[in-house]
Amino acid sequence: MSRFVQLHLLTSYPPSNLNRDDLGRPKTAMMGGAQRLRVSSQSLKRAWRTSDVFGEGVKGHVGTRTKALGTEVYAALTAKGVKPADALEWAKTIAAVFGSPKNVNKSEGRVEIEQLAHISPEERAAVDALVEELAARGKGPEKEELDLLRPGQTAVDIALFGRMLAAAPAYNVEAATQVAHAITVHKVAVEDDFFTAVDDLNKGDEDRGAGHMGETEFGAGLFYLYVCIDRELLRENLQGDSELANRALDALVRSAATVAPSGKQNSFGSRAWASFVLAEKGDHQPRSLSVAFLNPVAGDNMLGAAIDRLNTTRERMDEVYGMSWQSCAMNAHEGKGSLRELIGFVAG
Repeated sequence: MSRFVQLHLLTSYPPSNLNRDDLGRPKTAMMGGAQRLRVSSQSLKRAWRTSDVFGEGVKGHVGTRTKALGTEVYAALTAKGVKPADALEWAKTIAAVFGSPKNVNKSEGRVEIEQLAHISPEERAAVDALVEELAARGKGPEKEELDLLRPGQTAVDIALFGRMLAAAPAYNVEAATQVAHAITVHKVAVEDDFFTAVDDLNKGDEDRGAGHMGETEFGAGLFYLYVCIDRELLRENLQGDSELANRALDALVRSAATVAPSGKQNSFGSRAWASFVLAEKGDHQPRSLSVAFLNPVAGDNMLGAAIDRLNTTRERMDEVYGMSWQSCAMNAHEGKGSLRELIGFVAG
């Protein structure tokens, strides 16, 4: 089996603000002396792993990333009749297994840990079982009952994207998937949208002005995205379950090709599917093909030109390095190939 799978995607988004910076502007990057729009890997991974596409592909094998596990434990304990003071202390003890309790508010029943913890379904089931036991006996947890972390788990999102537990580094998981920041293949200018909203109850008898005025920034572009998957590490992270690893690959490819980040979607409706996906597999050191777009693409047929550049760059790299990859492509721009064939190639 080939160890690495690489995905190269070209996706065109109309005017949008999919991923904002600290000022609310679309994220950007300078590349080849030109400004590009950018969507961060964090934004992409969250959109994929929380999507229906991903969830349906790996039902029952998706974890939960949260600071608020202790708050949920407190709510569950009090709902079962445990005194609030006891519930708070027990919730803090259980939460501490996953991270240091930091934001604790007795009056609000809030027990948060310092960092986001990615919790597998097996670990969540162990927490729920302990809550039932504590509520039934009316006594706090024993030390051995706090062995809630699991070295062997089947959370596909944790296996793909990894996790870091500062409180218990022995249970960290190395990500089997690396996701680059998506960038436009051409130069862009971030634009301003001035908008107004009308008050429905204002009949204009005295004031014909807007009920609200605002401004938002946006951009549009054809994005290149690179994803690298270590299939051996993915299977290892899933306890050697090859069938589940293949389902994970299926869900990841479908999500990467069809799921858009959720930022400002109600304002822009910028849903998009990939127009071109090139999949490669082999055992060589992986490499991105972003250099194909170091010089910004321009012209009337931008998508066709970007596809040509991607294929040409790949062929020339294979030639000069003397290392070729098996490949399969889906080209919606020309109606060639299919997503089903691509997924079969990746998981096969």
